[in-house]
Amino acid sequence: MSDIVVSPAPRPAASSGGKAVTLQFNDNTLLPLLLGDHDRHLVRIEQALGVRLSCRGNRIAIAGDAGRVDAVQVLLQGLWARLERGESVGKAEIETAIRMADADTDPRLPLSDLPAIRTRRGAVAARSPGQVEYMEALTNHEMVFGIGPAGTGKTYLAVAQAVAMLQAGKVDRIVLSRPAVEAGERLGFLPGDMKEKVDPYLRPLYDALHDMMPADQVIRRMTNGEIEVAPLAFMRGRTLAHCYAILDEAQNTTAAQMKMFLTRMGEGTRMVVTGDLSQVDLPSGVRSGLRDALDTLEGIQGIGVVRFSSRDVVRHPLVARIVDAYDQRAAAEGEKRREARRSNEQRDGTGK
Repeated sequence: MSDIVVSPAPRPAASSGGKAVTLQFNDNTLLPLLLGDHDRHLVRIEQALGVRLSCRGNRIAIAGDAGRVDAVQVLLQGLWARLERGESVGKAEIETAIRMADADTDPRLPLSDLPAIRTRRGAVAARSPGQVEYMEALTNHEMVFGIGPAGTGKTYLAVAQAVAMLQAGKVDRIVLSRPAVEAGERLGFLPGDMKEKVDPYLRPLYDALHDMMPADQVIRRMTNGEIEVAPLAFMRGRTLAHCYAILDEAQNTTAAQMKMFLTRMGEGTRMVVTGDLSQVDLPSGVRSGLRDALDTLEGIQGIGVVRFSSRDVVRHPLVARIVDAYDQRAAAEGEKRREARRSNEQRDGTGK
């Protein structure tokens, strides 16, 4: 970073274990892009990471806990490197950098030395620590399970990897599938023929495809069979060879359906299974095939399992807080049930 000078702050941080440094940026045309309108980027970083930031002229001072100061220094240097390459720094990039700086592991620079999936519509970069792990798993494993809450990019990144491999000639076709399980509504009451009934369930897969390639190319490849989007029931009895197969919303499969899908894998095929175990829409008492598969297969050589958390949510920041609130309530309810069982066991024991 030849355009950044790092120096200790003139006064030490007041609190024990504190630290202060000053970064001097020598390109005044790029500095306003780093700061944002009315310094809004710095304000957001302060709020999210618990440091104090102040800008005077072409210098930004960082003060706070030593570990946080180091993380924010790396964050700002990574964003500056992005600007030097002529790339944009907006709200999305700031949020991505914050998620990377707030990670417990992975010291790599945010937005710079991170994996990306390259399609002809452009590169799809990792935007959270979980996405970094997931993209590496998609590269290194023939079968990958992506587990976690909505908004973490599980399906989107899997489709991006599938499109990249199809366009590079590494697979001959893409097969995208979902179980057609109702979430409160009844499939039979939807109008139209079978395709019209199941298409709403498959819409997120179509949306991801259209983000990765032009609409006319999606239509052409679907017409000639290079891309197939179909309900899980249509997979029975087939062998999927030389293709990239994705099973989305896998928490709504039964154990038998999951085994059926996984055993479709043929020569030269890669499989990705995504789902959120907190959103199972199966009838009460039916065990999720995704949970069953994880209990059975995790740890087998060649299978990668990546678990996302609320910190990997890349939608509106409120979504992450919603996920956390539901998780906390579920944990509290689980503890109440365990406490009730313990009380019952003690009462039964003393009554004998």
